[in-house]
Amino acid sequence: MPPRTRGAKEVLVDRDSVVAKTQEHVREHLTGESSGHDWWHVNRVWQTAVQIGSEEGADLYVVQLAALLHDIADAKFHEGDEEIGSRTAADWLRSLDVDEPIITHVAAIIRDISFKGAGVPTPMPTREGMVVQDADRLDALGAIGMARAFAYGGFRGRVLHDPDSLPVMHATVDAYRSHRGSTVNHVFEKLLLLKDRMNTESARRIASERHEFLEHFLRQFFAEWDGKA
Repeated sequence: MPPRTRGAKEVLVDRDSVVAKTQEHVREHLTGESSGHDWWHVNRVWQTAVQIGSEEGADLYVVQLAALLHDIADAKFHEGDEEIGSRTAADWLRSLDVDEPIITHVAAIIRDISFKGAGVPTPMPTREGMVVQDADRLDALGAIGMARAFAYGGFRGRVLHDPDSLPVMHATVDAYRSHRGSTVNHVFEKLLLLKDRMNTESARRIASERHEFLEHFLRQFFAEWDGKA
């Protein structure tokens, strides 16, 4: 692709400026969001993605843009439109005159990043995609992951726990999106599966400790539920 020109001068895109503008855009858009997919979730994913990406030798420009924009328009809040996030991110990056190959890469990561059910593969073909997906999934583990799960459950009007309802390992995206089980079941249906779905060694190290916290929490939860603690 020939360089974009303004008259005889090449237009250079300042990558630091693009990242800074994207940060402010996302922060303004998601501040106050109450389902656990707020600005602070994005900020944690961003910082973790930079950490993992540095260790894994990823392109940190792509990593940062994908991490910052990964929840700009989540399909589960937009009637299951699996393309809305990537479209919205691409539109924003085009407004900043970002190169099309970068936009295509970022949009592809955002389109494929989400967990879509226990039986639905979500492979990432690029190192940058693996890094951002891992960072997003790490934020669904540990103490914060559990807090986010209950915040999202409350946002959706789900019960905490129903001992008469068993977890479901969904085989399709539609089944996963439409299911309305308890928040505790969601922990089994998604959160406890994430440790073994990390792409990078860097993320696997972090996930192991956070996974142990989930197991400890559930033991305590069930003991209290049964009046044994």
